[in-house]
Formats: sequence, C-alpha cells, structure tokens
Amino acid sequence: MKWSLRGLFPYVIPLVFVVALFFAFRMGSLPPADFTFSNGTEIQSVDPAKSTGAPEGRIIDAIFEGLYRKLPDPTSPDDMVPLPGMAKSHDLSEDLKTYTFHMREGAKWTNGEPVTAYDWTFSWMRFLHPESGTQYAYQLWYIKNAKRYTTGDLKEGDRVEVELADRKDKAQMFPRGTMVSGIVKKIDTFEEGGKQSSGGHDEEEAIKYHVYTVDCVPEKDGEPDWDGPVKQRVFYTEGTPAKYLTKFPGAEAAMHVLLHFSEVGIKAPDEKTLIVELEAPTPYFLELASFYPMHPVNRTCVETFGYPDWTKPENIVTCGPYQIKERRIRDRIRLTKNPTYWNADEVSLETIDALAVQSDTTQLNMFMSGQMEWATVVPNSVLDQLRERDVDKKEDPERKEERDDLLIAPMLSTYFYRVNTKRPPLDDPRVRQALNLAINKQEIVDHVTRGGQIPAGSLVPPGITGYEGPVTQSYNPERARELLAEAGFGPGGKKMRPIQILYNTSEGHKSIAEVIQQQWKKNLHIDVQLRNVEWGVYLTTQREMDYDVCRAGWIGDYPDPNTFLDMFITDGENNETGWSNPEYDKLIEEARSEPDPEKRMKIMQDAEQLLVDQMPILPVYFYVSINMVRPYVKNFYPNLQDLHPLHILEIDEEQREKIREMEGLK
Repeated sequence: MKWSLRGLFPYVIPLVFVVALFFAFRMGSLPPADFTFSNGTEIQSVDPAKSTGAPEGRIIDAIFEGLYRKLPDPTSPDDMVPLPGMAKSHDLSEDLKTYTFHMREGAKWTNGEPVTAYDWTFSWMRFLHPESGTQYAYQLWYIKNAKRYTTGDLKEGDRVEVELADRKDKAQMFPRGTMVSGIVKKIDTFEEGGKQSSGGHDEEEAIKYHVYTVDCVPEKDGEPDWDGPVKQRVFYTEGTPAKYLTKFPGAEAAMHVLLHFSEVGIKAPDEKTLIVELEAPTPYFLELASFYPMHPVNRTCVETFGYPDWTKPENIVTCGPYQIKERRIRDRIRLTKNPTYWNADEVSLETIDALAVQSDTTQLNMFMSGQMEWATVVPNSVLDQLRERDVDKKEDPERKEERDDLLIAPMLSTYFYRVNTKRPPLDDPRVRQALNLAINKQEIVDHVTRGGQIPAGSLVPPGITGYEGPVTQSYNPERARELLAEAGFGPGGKKMRPIQILYNTSEGHKSIAEVIQQQWKKNLHIDVQLRNVEWGVYLTTQREMDYDVCRAGWIGDYPDPNTFLDMFITDGENNETGWSNPEYDKLIEEARSEPDPEKRMKIMQDAEQLLVDQMPILPVYFYVSINMVRPYVKNFYPNLQDLHPLHILEIDEEQREKIREMEGLK
C-alpha cells in the first residue's frame, strides 16, 4: 500500500524541499542518525536540578539514570512503572518510611568512576541546597528534614553547617567554601519592611536577617566530632546591614547557615547502600526516585567545571544509556550509545538525533518526507485528515482505514492558564472566575485542538484511581459578566484594563490564545493582547511573574493528584501565580501524612475545591497524547505520562526499507 498525501498536499509538499535543504545544510558532515525525532524546542539545560520541561526531560532521561527508572510494565506495556535502574533493588521498612536502596554492581560514569550511593548524597544535597534554585526541590521534601534544609528553618539546639564566605568563586556553588559544623546556641532575628493590608494579609513581605551564635565542633576523620570540645563563634549571612552587627563584635560573614545535612534523611553508610528516611509514608516515592530531576550528577565533573560549563558536551560526565556527542544550537543534539552503561547490551540504537523544531507544520513536513521517525507535535489543523489515510481503492473506492503511524491516547496532563494574582484587577477572585466562565472550552477542543481532548473545569485530570475531582461550573458568559460587575467592571462600572496573554512559540498555543482573545472580547468586552516569546524567555518571564495571564501545561510526574495540587502551595517553586491560601497549604500538608488512602483523597479533593473557588489558574482542557511514529519503530507505547524511553526503542530494518520504498523515499 502506498500512502496518499493528496489530502495533506497544501501542508506538506510545498515545504518538503525547503526543509530538506535546510536540515541538510545544518547537518554538514554529520552522518544520519539511526533514529531522529523532534524534541520541540531548544532545551534550556541538561542539569537535572535546573530543568522542568518535557524537552529537557527526554534528554536527561537518556544520558543519566536514577535509582529507579520509569519503564513499560512487562505485563502491560501501556502502563509505566518504576523498575530498577542504578539501584538493583530496595527494601522498605514496616512503617513504610525508610527505603534502603542496594546499588548496582559495576555501574560506571563515563569518566570511569564507579556509580555509588555517595553520588546521591551529593546530588540530592545539591538539589535541595537553597542556592541551587531548584524548582522541584519540594518533590524531595517528603524526606526527613529536607524542607528545613532547603528553607533554612533553624531553631536553637539544631546541628548546623556553616559555609564561610571564602569561596574561590562566589558565583559557583561547588566547590563550596570552608565548612564549619556546630550547634546553634542562639538566633538573633532583625526585621525590616513589611506592610499589611486592612484584611491582615501581607502585601509586602518583611525582610529578616539572622545572626547565629554557634558552638562549633572540630572534625574527626573527616566528620564532625559532636562530642568534642566546642568553640563559640558568631555568624551572619552576607547582606546583613552593618547596623545590626554592632552588638556582635567579631561576627563572621557566612554564605549559608543551614541545618546540618547529616540531619536530613539521606544517608550512605557505604558506597553500595543508600538509606532514605521519609517524614511519612509516601506511596509514590519510587516514582519520585525515577523522576529525571532526581537523577545523579558526577561530583568530580560539577566541581571541576562549575555550572553551566560542566553541562557542555566536551565536559559532561554521564551514566545513562546515551551520552551527548554533539550539540548544535537551534538544530539538534546528537546522542550516541554509552558503551559503559551497565545495560548497554540491551540498547539497540547507536545514534539518536533530537531536533529543535518549534513549528508544528515543519515537524509534519519532516515526518512525511522521511527525515524523522517521531514527531512529538502534530498541527491541529490537519488532525482530521491525518486520522484516516487512503488505501488501495481498486476493490472499494470509498474504503478508509486508520493510519498506523498516528497514536492518540489519554494522558495525565492538563492545559491551563496561570493568572498573576498579584496584579490588579486579577488579584480579585471574581475577575478570575469571570475570565474562566467566559472561555468556551468545548469550542476549543472541538475546533482548535481536535484530538479528543476533554474540556477542563479543574486541574487534576480524570483517570487517577480512587480520586474524583470537585464539581465545577461550565461555560457561562452571563454569570461571568455578573461577576465582573460585582468586581466593579463593565456596565455601570469602570472599564477593565487590557489583559495580556503570554505563550511560548507554538502554532497550537497561538491558535488557542487567539480563540480565548476573541471569546473574552465578545463575552466580557475587554481588550486582550497576545505576547509570543521563545521557550527560554517564556520560562524566565513566567518565573519572574512578568505577565497577566500565561499559558501553561502540566504532565503528572506520578499517578496521584498530589503531583498537580502541591504546585500551588504558598511560595511553591512551580506556583508562579503569587496565589497563597493558608487553608490550602494546611490541606496539602495534611494529605502528605494521612495514612488512610480514602481520607487522603478526600483531603486532596477539598484542596482542589479551594483552587477551583479561588481560580489562580484557568483550566482549559485535559490533554491526550498525539504522536506520529513510524510503524517500523518498536517498543513505542502510548501511556498516561507520554513517556517514551529512547534506550528501549528498536528499528525493524526490513520493515523500514519496505515503507521507504512504498513512499518513494529510497
């Protein structure tokens, strides 16, 4: 059977030749890879501690490996489960709070060093360190005292580690300066600024400065001698105003005063054993141990080159199935098989190209012209035509059959808009509710996305066992106008200022933003401006909250409502809306330690109800995964998290040659 492209001619054929020439030119002398896919956009980093996006995750998961790794369930390949990675096995205590991981024998870094339990004590310490600025730090706060380490939450009597302000390079976190261990004797706190509204909520957070009196202890065999003689010293963190230090003659500047990392529940009694103690039973901890931000990094490499130089292809040391051979900005990352990987014999593909292709149409053109095996995004405008393909019409001119290269499946993911709740009038929940009720989400999934997506009224997608989200309101422009009027806008009130929608470069995001722009103008009579920026600028702008309304999406890191809901705790690293609700924070914290599964799910539902009532986000739809994958690619399984480990993929060469011949691509 020969595939007919007639229905897609306007989208595909005119650009095929141009695309082919462009990428041929960019490739230069680089030979074709065994497997090529579009990674969407230019990745920001391959540092696990500094990455949050799916494009980054695909690469990091290929070049590093965690204690466990998400792989297809051998008995049900469409389900992804944590299976042994750098840890060959684990034990779990009776109280379900202590994991003992047994490291795999013979695993090596690409510089020849062995992979050991100490790589996790270093990597997770770095991950949790406040200076790392890790957006996912809260995912390890299930570990005993991890949150206190990150937040600098100290009290008198705590064991602490003090980093003196004598780093050779203060811009580099590692290697650190001189480290001093001790016990906090006294904490003096000084506060500046801070204003309160009439309602008692902080409008401007006070700045707090601390001066620590510490009973310092000597070291013995490289470890603090807590029973040894003490010497009292006084420390202050750099930036403390001099006026607060007059009472402390001889006080010493410090980069950080933190809970001693030995107090955190991450221990390596030897190189083959890692013990992790949790605050409370966490049924999805193995999922977190498999999550790419928690993958280890090589200490020698990080401390030799510093960030970001340690991530450059010529410097980076990795431990996963692949290593970075070459990176061409705005073009591709070339991955090559890592011969030192512990399971290298089972890795089929020798070379993989991850292309930086932002245009949905360009992805389709390249897929149809045989330049890639996997397109991660498909233009919404041609989905209906792609669903069916022409077949041999000699017997039945009207017969159609579904394509075997278009894979659409349910997905544990939500498309939503963040709202900057710090900017008037978006600080008013009634305005945010009005914006939500004025979006016709059914129109968006029917006429824009077209892939079977489900309109969303809340954040957590359906399909999580034991959880049912709160009842939500649907499209209601009349009620939306009433809410705006109650907030003082519209007929009889003042005119709403223009609202700007921020989104990263994508034809799909643009189409959705344009529809919402029209709907808000029609239903609420407000002016809406669109702002399109590249991925890196988008991430920075969102993080700095320099926006009104911002396109967002979230793929569940594990199959539990918490992976969606704990984002929006006060000052959460992935909150990025400015929204804060003490009751919500309390519920999320209660859910962390609730052992009864049914009660826990009810607590999570109550938390999501608060989120829906306050609406710091505007849910748009629940995703489906849409991938175009060549039929000769084996072991590619649609799944709820849309995870497709590169190292398990294989190519049926005989089938590839047949298909390319049928397509006239030989």
